[in-house]
Amino acid sequence: MIDVPLSVLDLAPVARGATAGEALRHTTELARRTEELGYHRFWVAEHHNMPAIASSAPAVLLAHLAAHTSTIRLGSGGVMLPNHAPLVVAEQFGTLEALHPGRIDLGVGRAPGTDQVTALALRRTVEGLSAEGFPRELADLMNYFTGDEPGPIRATPGLGQSPAVWLLGSSGFSAQLAGLLGLPFSFAHHFSAEHTLPALRLYRQSFRPSRWLQRPYAMVAVNVVCADTDERAEWLAGPSALSFLKLRAGRPEPLVTPEVAAAYPYDDPERQFVRQRRDGQATGCPETVRRQLGDLLTRTGAEELMLTTMVYDVADRVRSFELVAETVAGGLTRNA
Repeated sequence: MIDVPLSVLDLAPVARGATAGEALRHTTELARRTEELGYHRFWVAEHHNMPAIASSAPAVLLAHLAAHTSTIRLGSGGVMLPNHAPLVVAEQFGTLEALHPGRIDLGVGRAPGTDQVTALALRRTVEGLSAEGFPRELADLMNYFTGDEPGPIRATPGLGQSPAVWLLGSSGFSAQLAGLLGLPFSFAHHFSAEHTLPALRLYRQSFRPSRWLQRPYAMVAVNVVCADTDERAEWLAGPSALSFLKLRAGRPEPLVTPEVAAAYPYDDPERQFVRQRRDGQATGCPETVRRQLGDLLTRTGAEELMLTTMVYDVADRVRSFELVAETVAGGLTRNA
C-alpha cells in the first residue's frame, strides 16, 4: 500500500464544448470529494492564455474552494511570482490565511506559466520577465509575512498571518534555493521527469534547518489516471497527451474526447514525445498504479505525492481519485 500522504493538483481543465464556469464547478466538486476521501491538500495552478486550463487566478479560486470545504489544506501549485508584485501576493494569501487559518499553502514558482507575450501583458515591464530576480522577490514576499526587515510598507492582511510557503520547481535552481532557505519543496515530475532525481538530491544536499522546517520535506507531483482496467486508463489518458502535444507545438486547445484523441494521426516524432511524457507517470488499473507509484516513491524517497489527473469527463476524474484512495492507498484518513 502507498503509505505517504497523497494530495491533489488540479488545473480546472476545460473540455471542448464546455465553459470555464463548468470547469470551475467541476474543480469544486473534485475538491469536496477528495476532502471526503482523505486527501491531504488540494492545490490549483496558475496558467495563462491556455484554452484548456481555467485556473488562471489561484487566489480567487482558492477563496471559493475554501468556502466549499472545511478541512483539506488548499494552496497554489503555484503562484508564478514573476507575474506579480510580491506585496500583492502577500496580501492575497495573507487574506486567505486570515479567513482560513492553518489551511492555506502558498506554493511559489519562478516560471511565468505562459508564453513571453502573455507574461509581458501580466507584468507590464520587460524587466519583470527575467527569472534572475526571483530570489530577491521571494525574500521580499517572505518579509511581508515575517517583518524581519521592517520597512515603510506593511502587508495587511499578511504580516504575522503567513501561509505555509513552498517552493516549486522543475529543475535544480528552485530545489537548491528551497534547501538553502529551509522550505518544503514540490517537484513537477509530471512534466519534467528526467530532472526529478537530480533536483531532489540537490534539495536534500543543500538543506539547512529553518524556523519553518527542521528537515527536508519533498513532495513529487505525478500524472495519474486510474480506472478499472489498464485499457480503460490508457483510453482516458489520450486527451491529456494530445493536449500537451498541442501546447508544446504552440497550438493550445481544450481537451478533446477520448474518441477524438484516439483518432489523431500521430507521426513518429509525436508518438515519441508522448511516450517520453508518459515515462515515470502512473496510468492503469489500481494494481498497475500501485506498482508505478510505489516505484516512484522508492526512487525519489518523497515524503508526499501530489496527483494530477487530466481527463475529459469529470466523472472519470473523480473516479480515478476514488480508486487511488480506496484501493491503491487502502484508505487515506490516516494521512490527512
